[in-house]
Amino acid sequence: MTRGVKRRDARAFWLFVGPFLLGLAIFAYLPIGWSAYLSFFDARNTVTPTEFVGLDNYGHMLTDEPFLSSLGTFSVFAVFIVPLTFVLSLALALGVNRLRFARAFFRSVFFLPFACSYVVASLIWKTSLFSGVRYGLANSVLAVFGVDPVAWTGTVHPPLYWVVLVTARLWLQLGFYMILFIAALQRIPVQLYEAAWLDGAKPGWPVFRHITLPQLRATAVAVLLLNLINAYQAFDEFYNIMGDARGYPPFARPPLVYLYYTSLGSGGQDLGRGSAGAVILALVIALVTLLQGRVLRFGRAA
Repeated sequence: MTRGVKRRDARAFWLFVGPFLLGLAIFAYLPIGWSAYLSFFDARNTVTPTEFVGLDNYGHMLTDEPFLSSLGTFSVFAVFIVPLTFVLSLALALGVNRLRFARAFFRSVFFLPFACSYVVASLIWKTSLFSGVRYGLANSVLAVFGVDPVAWTGTVHPPLYWVVLVTARLWLQLGFYMILFIAALQRIPVQLYEAAWLDGAKPGWPVFRHITLPQLRATAVAVLLLNLINAYQAFDEFYNIMGDARGYPPFARPPLVYLYYTSLGSGGQDLGRGSAGAVILALVIALVTLLQGRVLRFGRAA
């Protein structure tokens, strides 16, 4: 390859990749770096602070009971939502991939919610499906069985607001992970199933356990990691369904909502402590992700 061709290929590469890298640097890396910088300053109502406080903001956030409670609660939330999303999205992928007709239609139907705005979906969930009045869909179904209307997002015991939050998140994200599993299923060589059939293996659980599941290992680990990160980054549905953080039930306040009100709320706009909390949350996500990746041997050969 001549030097001129190499230069032309390099120009083409930077022509396509350059705008993306520039946008990534401006809208992702620069805010992350500035947030880490603010975490060492007393930054109240300003993004250009001058009073250096060292690790005081981190010390405050690490002893702030509501913030620690939100981290603990959403660790439990991740334990439930990650396996549930994994199993349901894999089941959908297996079912849709076996269809002999209208396969593209059903893939589009299940994937469509992922393309919806989380804000719009959350408001639909709150006002139409799980509203606290008798005309909400969930309460209309309960009325058929003689059950009185339920205040789904109220501070009741048991905490029924988790039904609203979990179902909204499942509806929004199942289609995306289903598509990932379908792509992985279509990469499995047909010869493996033919060899299993010749060896007398019956279709069903034995074939799924010894052929399909091992072939899905790389995709399965990636789905688990993405699920875990998204669980800790929950914001839109909680913010829009549950409303003002001051009226939150104690166990329905995600870390990002708490940090949002710390940094941008009417109570002081403490950007320094909010940034410190964001850095702590990022480190928690990174640590848990690395541990999960190590346990599942992410990046190693099957």
